[in-house]
Amino acid sequence: MIRVLAAEALQAREALARIDRDLEALLDRHPDRALIRTLPGMGAVLSAEFIACVGDIRRFASADALASAAGLASVIRQSGKSTGWRRALGGDKALKRVFFQSAFCAMSTKHPLSKAFYDRERREGKHHTQAIIALARRRVTVLWTMLRTRQTFDPMKKAA
Repeated sequence: MIRVLAAEALQAREALARIDRDLEALLDRHPDRALIRTLPGMGAVLSAEFIACVGDIRRFASADALASAAGLASVIRQSGKSTGWRRALGGDKALKRVFFQSAFCAMSTKHPLSKAFYDRERREGKHHTQAIIALARRRVTVLWTMLRTRQTFDPMKKAA
């Protein structure tokens, strides 16, 4: 029984490696691949998911439109005289996951700018989830700007 399970595990590992190679080969043919991969935290899988969800970046007139499509833009909540902001519950869940995962990956690789932004949000009193949402939202703006201007990620450049 153990021998059979070990053989199945090895076959699954080989299948995953083959899928990763095929994904890299498909991704190499896309013109935005090189730009997207320069952003820390955007590996092959997340880049492919982003391209699959967004398609052509020209669909979105602004970074705010892309954030809204991903469900990362704040939504105003009004009732009578009271107003406030709340987290959006809609949007493309797959696209939202791409930005969340890239934010987590950037922090886990100890990317200094992402970590500093997260730490600053925490010092301002935001909870962990709120700080990750803020980091993911910022990454939307950075990635949209990179794709519109056709420039690679430069950590020394200020965000537009």
